[in-house]
Amino acid sequence: MKVTKAQAQANRAHIVETASALFRERGYDGVGVADLMGAAGFTHGGFYKHFASKTDLIAESSTCGLAQSADAAAGHSLADFLDYYLSREHRDNPGQGCTMAALCADAARQPDSVKAAFAAGIDAQLSRPATDAAQPNESTSAEARARRISLMAMAVGAVVLSRSCPDDAPLADEILDACRADALARLTDASNT
Repeated sequence: MKVTKAQAQANRAHIVETASALFRERGYDGVGVADLMGAAGFTHGGFYKHFASKTDLIAESSTCGLAQSADAAAGHSLADFLDYYLSREHRDNPGQGCTMAALCADAARQPDSVKAAFAAGIDAQLSRPATDAAQPNESTSAEARARRISLMAMAVGAVVLSRSCPDDAPLADEILDACRADALARLTDASNT
């Protein structure tokens, strides 16, 4: 039975979303095409009907994951978002968490198409207007953008460092706690200036 164009698009979107979660959980090299297609409910042979290569899927799934991460932050104050982002709950669920924290190091070793997807996703996140009333000009100020870059780098780095420690290591929690306290203090300082 022939698959309709709409069904083919839905299948592709499902594969991309499945890949996005699996790549965040296992890394780009930790997921083979056969495993990925099986997790999405399709046969391995169908992969090349949707994608020219695994790299094409990596780029598209990265764009999807970065958009999902940005959408998860939308509507929350930066303080509330950082409080969750720098938590054990987020740290312990990479497949459902932030694409940047899960895959930036992997993306750095990928072709330019993947790096371009990350650059666009990072820039989109930085360009989103702040929801904090105390920082109404944040989306237009170069100084505020620099502050957001610094906070983003600290938050992503903290999750990456914490994940690199054994789950029960006190250092894993200490990293998150120290960076959460510092990030929230920076927000308070910025709103008082």
